[in-house]
Amino acid sequence: MIAFTDVYYQYEPEGITALHDVSLEIAEGEHLALIGPNGCGKTTLLQHINALLLPGQGTVTIDGMDTGAEANHGAIRSRVGMVFQNPENQIVGMTVAEDTAFGPENLCLPPAEIRERVARALEKTGIADLASRNVETLSGGEKRLVAIAGVLAMRPRYIAFDEPTAFLDPAAARRILEVIDKLYGEGIGIIHVTHNMAEAALASRVVVLNRGHISLAGTPEEIFSRIDILKEIGLQLPPAAELMLMLKETGLAVRTDIVRMEDAVCEIHSLFNKIKKG
Repeated sequence: MIAFTDVYYQYEPEGITALHDVSLEIAEGEHLALIGPNGCGKTTLLQHINALLLPGQGTVTIDGMDTGAEANHGAIRSRVGMVFQNPENQIVGMTVAEDTAFGPENLCLPPAEIRERVARALEKTGIADLASRNVETLSGGEKRLVAIAGVLAMRPRYIAFDEPTAFLDPAAARRILEVIDKLYGEGIGIIHVTHNMAEAALASRVVVLNRGHISLAGTPEEIFSRIDILKEIGLQLPPAAELMLMLKETGLAVRTDIVRMEDAVCEIHSLFNKIKKG
């Protein structure tokens, strides 16, 4: 379990408080979405998870290990992988396979195990066919997948994603989300920072940050029913929830607790069948 207890963090010398009295628990195998307006502290919180940042006050523990103890950092970073918004910040190898092998090689693992880890990571991310490609020739979406593969080769329990679909076309973004969903299905804990409310609706739990505080936490259905608070913060609803509300306002008897588009399609299909029957 990842646990934040009364965490404060201030950027110096600016004196900007990015996190204020944050307490949060994230279970292994959970898919948590972190949402909120720009500057609310999402990335700052994310970087506390693998000890890139350390709390000014309070504690962050990863499976019982305090991030404040430098001796724990190696074990913490082997359990928590980080996928940055810009993959250029973490790609170091010339080829896809070389970059994926970088982490295991630094663990001084046997060559056979490194090759096995690289093969499995590339297979899981769907880029095994790119193994020999120079990373400079890849698209933005492919580079994101390489970054994920490099993290997977370390066999983490949790992966923190900082806006992994930002600036990607719909097809590339969909490919990234499919990989995230596959990893969640395999029991890896997912912590996903996003500005895309449709992506947040795919999580098992959503946490809303505002000005460094946790404003709301709950299931997507619970969070996106709090329209008043979300609008006050400046957040929109997922497209499916917006659609259901619009249909409700026209007088149609549809559910308004739907946040995923596939559920909205099923609800509309069911409604039309009822209308056709009578």
